[in-house]
Amino acid sequence: MRESAVSTEQVIRRLDAGQQDFEQCLDALLDWESVSSAEVQRSVDDILDAVRRRGDAALIELTQRFDRLAVESMTQLTLGAARLEAAWQALPVEQREALTVAADRIRAYHEHQKPGSWSFEEADGTLLGQQVTPLDRVGVYVPGGKAAYPSSVLMNVIPAKVAGVADIVMVVPTPDGVVNDLVLAAARAAGVDRVFTIGGAQAVAALAFGTDTVPAVDKIVGPGNIYVATAKRAVFGRVGIDMIAGPSEILIISDGDTDPDWLAMDLFSQAEHDEDAQAILISWDDAHLAAVEESIARLLPTLERADIVRESLSRRGALIHVGSEAQAVALANRIAPEHLELSVAEPQRLAEQVRHAGAIFMGRYTAEALGDYCAGPNHVLPTSGTARFSSPLGVYDFQKRSSLIQCSPQGASTLGRTASVLARGESLTAHARSAESRIREE
Repeated sequence: MRESAVSTEQVIRRLDAGQQDFEQCLDALLDWESVSSAEVQRSVDDILDAVRRRGDAALIELTQRFDRLAVESMTQLTLGAARLEAAWQALPVEQREALTVAADRIRAYHEHQKPGSWSFEEADGTLLGQQVTPLDRVGVYVPGGKAAYPSSVLMNVIPAKVAGVADIVMVVPTPDGVVNDLVLAAARAAGVDRVFTIGGAQAVAALAFGTDTVPAVDKIVGPGNIYVATAKRAVFGRVGIDMIAGPSEILIISDGDTDPDWLAMDLFSQAEHDEDAQAILISWDDAHLAAVEESIARLLPTLERADIVRESLSRRGALIHVGSEAQAVALANRIAPEHLELSVAEPQRLAEQVRHAGAIFMGRYTAEALGDYCAGPNHVLPTSGTARFSSPLGVYDFQKRSSLIQCSPQGASTLGRTASVLARGESLTAHARSAESRIREE
């Protein structure tokens, strides 16, 4: 592993794609198993079973235990429209305006995603097509307490609204009674229908199974801790889920001409999420990598979350030297990052070569942080290499597609002959006879 001399402690590792053990080092760097330990799984299973069997009573007991709230009824864990409106009105004007701008941009972007139903008619009068319909009810999980993620509320709720979902239920824990008005105001701005102040695996269970108070939903979306992620995985199949998300990730490809301080701060922006977050910079300019490393060491002490960033960068961060632009793109496709910044002179040309990335931020001025809040595209993105086969959250995640088939008499007769042959080949004679009953004599 190549080392880089800096005036202070080395915060982030240096790798070179030409070193003999690079692939092994890269594999170790990318390795992540997000869910779950056997102990967590057992706890979650017990919680799911309790809520499934005892409904509201179990929710109240679990909220008392885990969120330390002295509540006696679900009424105390339910927030109505008036409470959301009060939270909205309590915000400073600047925050209300920011939420409005972000919500409008997210809504406008997702309007472009709306698929439509379609059909076509064949020569014999047979009609084939596809009918697109929204889910009936969606549950949105929002982390609570001291954490405030109004952007996650907007990103999860607005696409569902655009998709036409009729009923959106939000759950947000309020440990020790801490209610975050910014989150509630975001719920009001996004169009949430109901809010329950419950969290953890018990909230996922309530949304999946339903209780006397909390309605069962068709799909659960939104981020949470390992207990929430484990519970979502456990109830998948009974309900849909968005994804099992791993830690936040950013990968930057730089041609060497972007301000090193900008890039250091872009790396920090993801590393500050938590100690398991991943921040990687790739360049074919070794002197540029050294300059970014110097910026990291100099700017890190100025951060409010410096300890978290330092731990994240030392554990899972890297500055990687490659031999060429082409090698940088190939490495990005190998990593399949959640966020990919193309900090280069011709970002659109490079973007055409990217096959695997959750979101691509093109050009030196496009900081990933803009996508987190207000650019418009969704910030719920595939992590841990899953961008190889999955996509950002969008309108399509809140809709279903039904096939349409309507045979004319002639079409039923023609298709019946083909279906009969294939069904008898599979020894499914009832299938064959069903199809044959519609065959018309020539």
